[in-house]
Amino acid sequence: MRPLFARLIDFHRALPLAQLWGTGATSSSDGQYYRAGGHGEALGDINARHGNEPGVAFYTHISDQFGPYYTKAIAATASEAPHVLDGLLYHQTGLRIEEHYTDTGGVTDHVFGLCPLFGFRFAPRIRDLKDRRLYLFAGQDAPPILAPLVGGRIDQDHIAAHWDDVLRLGASIRAGTVTASAMLKKLSAYPRQNGLAVALRELGRIERTLFTLEWLKSMDLRRRANAGLNKCEARRPRPRGLLLSAG
Repeated sequence: MRPLFARLIDFHRALPLAQLWGTGATSSSDGQYYRAGGHGEALGDINARHGNEPGVAFYTHISDQFGPYYTKAIAATASEAPHVLDGLLYHQTGLRIEEHYTDTGGVTDHVFGLCPLFGFRFAPRIRDLKDRRLYLFAGQDAPPILAPLVGGRIDQDHIAAHWDDVLRLGASIRAGTVTASAMLKKLSAYPRQNGLAVALRELGRIERTLFTLEWLKSMDLRRRANAGLNKCEARRPRPRGLLLSAG
């Protein structure tokens, strides 16, 4: 039997009022940090945003109809990016998400590389986009106006050599043999020369380059991403005080 929350989301998305907010085809995700009282091992962890105060983060996926269709607790010091695909793949509702938005915290080349394998359009709002490099294929030249943004060439031969590995990874994640977040954490921790990690990074650079170019020229894309993220942020009141006390 499906979880109660999944049935509630499906009931909610069928309401006429929910249809006025969106079609249910787009969503966004973001994390929210809650402080926890007490002292202990958590004080040894440092988070750039929250310092060394103990706490926990809840990473939530919100549909464009304001339905929170997936939430998971993650370490306050953890990267949000590995958990983006978990919500899109394992939510157990009837939603069919086509386009998903995050802020910079949800962005890595590996996420860009994996999303198209599962039919998702990844459209994050990236901070300091002007500092992100574009990548070309061998033999391509960028227009003069974009030349300063080019960071290198895509290693097409490496992608071809490890394409079967990429497909096996996608099949394993889709089948539930391993979760997307578990694999993305492992890939980010692998040495730089790991074949699969590099191949997925190169795929991600292709997707990120195409997305960046569209972001720069499409006001509609920028509006959709901003509107989606605003929905995610608007439904979450900023917490005050402590989540719990450890004594």
